[in-house]
Amino acid sequence: MSAQKDRWVSSFSFLLFCASSIPRRGNARLLQELSPQEYFSSLQAGRASLAYFSHNTSPGAQPFLEQIENSAEALQDYGISVVKVNCPKEDVSRYCGKENTLRKAYLFRGNMLIREFPTDALFDVNSVVANVLFALLFNEVKYVETLADLQSIENALKGRSNMVFAYVPATGTAEHRAVMEAAFVYGTVHQFVLTTEATLLRDTGDDEPDVSSARLLFCHCQRATDLAQPCRRTAMGQALTMLNIHRHLKLMGAPLVTEVAEDPEKVSTVHLQLGLPLVFILSQKETYEADRRTAEFVAWQLLGKAGVALLSRDLVDLNILLRSNVALKTPDEGVPVKYLVLEDTDEVITLVEDKSKIRQIQEEEEEEDQEDEDEKENNNQDIQDDQVVEAVSRDKKRELPLEQILLLTEETFHSALLETARTVVLFYASWEAVSLAVLRSYTEVADHLKGTQGVLLARVNCWDWPGVCTKENVTQFPTVKIYEKGERWVMYDGMWGTEELTSFIMLSRISCPLKLATIEEAEGYLRGEFPSELSSYHHTLVLGVFSTATSEAREAFEEAGNILSGHVTMGMYFEDDALSLSRKYAVSPPALLLARSGGRSVEGVALSKQSAQDMVRMIRYELLDVFPEITVQNLPRYLQLRKPFLILFSDGDIGEMESKEMLKLAKGRPRQAFVACWLNLKKTPVGRGVLKVYFATVPSLPLLLWVNLHAGGQVFQFPSEQTVTEMNVLSWLERLKAGLEIPSSTLSEEDWKPPLPAYDFLQMMETAVPEVPPHPSHRRGDMPAPESPGGDTTVQEEPSQETKAEKGGSPGRDLRGTAPRLAAREKQGKRHSEL
Repeated sequence: MSAQKDRWVSSFSFLLFCASSIPRRGNARLLQELSPQEYFSSLQAGRASLAYFSHNTSPGAQPFLEQIENSAEALQDYGISVVKVNCPKEDVSRYCGKENTLRKAYLFRGNMLIREFPTDALFDVNSVVANVLFALLFNEVKYVETLADLQSIENALKGRSNMVFAYVPATGTAEHRAVMEAAFVYGTVHQFVLTTEATLLRDTGDDEPDVSSARLLFCHCQRATDLAQPCRRTAMGQALTMLNIHRHLKLMGAPLVTEVAEDPEKVSTVHLQLGLPLVFILSQKETYEADRRTAEFVAWQLLGKAGVALLSRDLVDLNILLRSNVALKTPDEGVPVKYLVLEDTDEVITLVEDKSKIRQIQEEEEEEDQEDEDEKENNNQDIQDDQVVEAVSRDKKRELPLEQILLLTEETFHSALLETARTVVLFYASWEAVSLAVLRSYTEVADHLKGTQGVLLARVNCWDWPGVCTKENVTQFPTVKIYEKGERWVMYDGMWGTEELTSFIMLSRISCPLKLATIEEAEGYLRGEFPSELSSYHHTLVLGVFSTATSEAREAFEEAGNILSGHVTMGMYFEDDALSLSRKYAVSPPALLLARSGGRSVEGVALSKQSAQDMVRMIRYELLDVFPEITVQNLPRYLQLRKPFLILFSDGDIGEMESKEMLKLAKGRPRQAFVACWLNLKKTPVGRGVLKVYFATVPSLPLLLWVNLHAGGQVFQFPSEQTVTEMNVLSWLERLKAGLEIPSSTLSEEDWKPPLPAYDFLQMMETAVPEVPPHPSHRRGDMPAPESPGGDTTVQEEPSQETKAEKGGSPGRDLRGTAPRLAAREKQGKRHSEL
């Protein structure tokens, strides 16, 4: 802090040095003593001098001469020489001849008399310097007595220049001198105005000022263009000294809001150099205009007390929580930048004006750190969230192409759904990490589907429009729904990858099941040629074949198709020649035909189940690969079977021999008893972590294991000295069944569930909304019609920042454009594990 103060004091001293670098006469005393003839012959054009004419025999002038001599050094800094003119006794000229003339001091510029000062008005150094500079700066410093005079000067300056208005109780004081010295340095930059009228000071402010103390106001007239409105004023809170005025004017000349694109730790502004804190408003591209207005509002409130900077998250890689919306940097060296979650601008202002607030926040953060240490066993979800935050933060400089995704509001939501055959809507929260990660995938989906007829991709920011999300039963972020024009919707419940989401959207366009009219259409469907929209999507096709006598099974199949819509391609053939089609694949109606690898392999399966749910389970099971490669994406589907895993871990692709032998096992009679699969550690590195849980270290690969997660959690290792063949593995499995093998490890009995229940974001917001039961993700529901104004009980939300920016509204008092309001409500947003 002291080093910073030294920097700006030295810079100001340099200013004064530059202003006063006028040549002086040799090594003469500062108070020169000359005869009248010498004095008048030495006057130079444009050079100011203060002269006192005196007889050597004037003992009453001695106190005044001491003050004049003491002032000589200060006046020399402004290029003003101080001269004592010794008048001869016989001299009866204008300046030496009369007694009352000898009681005055005279200010000359060149040989022109500027002002006469009674000696009793120059009673000390301050009065001498103040009055002399006031006289010399007559054009730079206007003296006013009435409010009308002040307003006239203001109006003349509007749009052109700023004004420094100073009130001093009396002239000749230290405060008066400080104002005049500032005017000498800054008079060409700002218009200085001075008054000693207490009434005028009262008229300029809303409060009752202390007229016994000097005061300085900086009037921002350069920004004002309306003659009917007064210039905005910023009062100087410190005493009127030259250094304080210099400091205040430096602050007023700094940019109102500084836009930065680097780490706040590296940012240095004039505010920090002058010992004031710097407040960062954290922004992002989507809310830039609103955040800019918020920053300007805060800057005006803190002008002269702190600096304000606008920091874009899109341009700077910050390893901080996404919900943080304000940062504070203090001028103290070695103190790190504090990242905070504040509710509104009032909290930002309080943070700066009340230093105890900073200590309170620091204490709260220390308590939170201690709580983190005490509750490590409950932070699984935090770790998961942090990993997502890290991924989002790592890619945040990558600009998202959102122009292909329509942004919906409360006003445009229902009308947009009626314009296109199918509207895909992503419900998300702009500050939440998982939502931002999915938004990136969603933009890639939009790129893949660009130009696709009958499909519109849209998004709703539930932070801006919680009323819309509530009506649509969206209580968890992110959520994707596909709306059919004027009819129903289907919710996506799969993985958030681009490929999976794109496939779901494309499959949902096709009727499920798709009714085929001829055998030729059915055969083309099995080859992947019909419908043409799906020819580029290679996946297993399901065809249900029914005779006229199997209407009950057909109805169950249709209901199953509604449930599996978007996840599976299902066709249905129930014409009179259905029997001939089924016999071609060695089955009888009702039956399923499964076309894998683009129709090169068609498998017939008899339909023995009659209920829709049984058919759903059967279809999902039949669509599973016979010998799958386990990945993060498909593992949940195989875990749902609740069967032991016979899994081969490999560091890369498995060998041809192992592949053939394992495929025989998978297709053999024991297939119903376990899941035969393999895992490639190069494609799925998390497998190394799994092996470390089993064995503490990763053993040599390939490695065949029997893992029963659902009954005892025992892990058995196939003997490494044996070759992986069908006969060896079956023999080993028999020994396992007989209890002759010892498990390599046993897993804990804790459930494989999410570490914490999903939390309802909308309930955490301030909007009062009724609770609604979650809609089953696999069911279709009727699309709610817009409610009439009279029957809408939902609290009306204020528009988004983007809408505000379009309407040009005034800056809001909250910080909703940068982070959620819920963060400041009873500390609800501190950590997920506390919810």
